[in-house]
Amino acid sequence: MEKGKAVWEKGQMPKRETVLRKAEEFGFDRAVSLDCGTLKPLAQVREMCSAGTCGQYGKNWSCPPACGSLAQCGEQAAAYGTGILVQTVGRLEDSLDYEGMKEAEERHKAAFLAMAEWLRKPFPGLLPLGAGCCTLCKACTCPEAPCRFPKKRISSLEAYGILVSGLCQSNGVDYYYGAGTIAYTGCYLLY
Repeated sequence: MEKGKAVWEKGQMPKRETVLRKAEEFGFDRAVSLDCGTLKPLAQVREMCSAGTCGQYGKNWSCPPACGSLAQCGEQAAAYGTGILVQTVGRLEDSLDYEGMKEAEERHKAAFLAMAEWLRKPFPGLLPLGAGCCTLCKACTCPEAPCRFPKKRISSLEAYGILVSGLCQSNGVDYYYGAGTIAYTGCYLLY
């Protein structure tokens, strides 16, 4: 962790403040430094995937079981010492405003993909963990054919067993912004 901090401070990569400011330019409502030690994979979260909660289990290369076991995902995330957490907050007309939810999700995913592309240049080992399953392709080839974009696909925080509300709380970010809102959260593990 200190090694990564030293590299950032020496100016060999974009400064932390630059990356956080860039996140806001990409359209995120919140962007904060991520304490990578708070990425705690939980079996209960992964079990929601296997229960078919979102319908993508075994149908998307970025989702379980294709993204790796919980232990493998945990080891991969634990290799990082520096990251940022980003969030998009949408405003809803009411609790059944599906269009508002979808608009906020699409805005978050567009910003998330665009920033991931920008970050891949200075951070070639980038591990982006987003909200929801990967949607790079209109239809995922899983399990019939290999992933079309294995270096660009994005797994969700939940696929890695991360409880998003806990991650937000551990990093000083609200998870719930009150009635009439919805928040989408992701993170970029940089090095």
